[in-house]
Amino acid sequence: MSDSVGCLYGLGVGPGDPELITVKALRILRSTDVIAYPASENNQKSLARAIASEYIKPEQIEIPLYFPFKLDRSSEPYYQKAATTLAEYLDRGDNVVVLCEGDPFFYGSFMYIYNLLMNRYPIEVVPGVSSMMAAAACLGSPLTYRNDTCVVVSAILPAEVLKSKLAVADAAVIIKLGKNFTKVVAVLKELGLCDRAKYIEKATTQEQKIIAIASVNPTKVPYFATIVVPSESKFK
Repeated sequence: MSDSVGCLYGLGVGPGDPELITVKALRILRSTDVIAYPASENNQKSLARAIASEYIKPEQIEIPLYFPFKLDRSSEPYYQKAATTLAEYLDRGDNVVVLCEGDPFFYGSFMYIYNLLMNRYPIEVVPGVSSMMAAAACLGSPLTYRNDTCVVVSAILPAEVLKSKLAVADAAVIIKLGKNFTKVVAVLKELGLCDRAKYIEKATTQEQKIIAIASVNPTKVPYFATIVVPSESKFK
């Protein structure tokens, strides 16, 4: 790596509440030349940018990185394009921040950019508060006790896969609900976990909602909704 190139930072900015940004992430954010963030290809909105908006200075260069947010290989050209765009600034010596909602290495888009650029530029990853920990805190539900096993599963998985993973865990966090809510609830009922399960959407944001699962409208469940199944264990 050349000494003249810039440093790439993956900054976790937390799940929604701007006060959950770490002191380190805030220091780097305020001192960096270029700020990039993932944005929806359709509506150009960025949750990560919205979380950090009050800390961004007018003189900083902003770069939206447009992704389709799909789970197949058709997304690869978008990450390649994003990496190429960031490389242009890094090559001229600019330090570049990529804002990441939650944590950069926890189901984040930054992971793919990291894999593409890790051998070409210095990169520092600053962890952030993940949505799963925020959800547990907002629900007032300790996830695990002592030697419990906790799993994190995507609601997008087939029902049989969800069932197999949830059946062997003491506690669970189910993310990416959206249109998969009805499928997930059916699995929870089959496993006898529905009474323990708790639903929250958009944790720590001004739009946060905690709703009894039986009262949730399946047609209005957002992507950023979570079901937490806390452990039954207690410390004695």
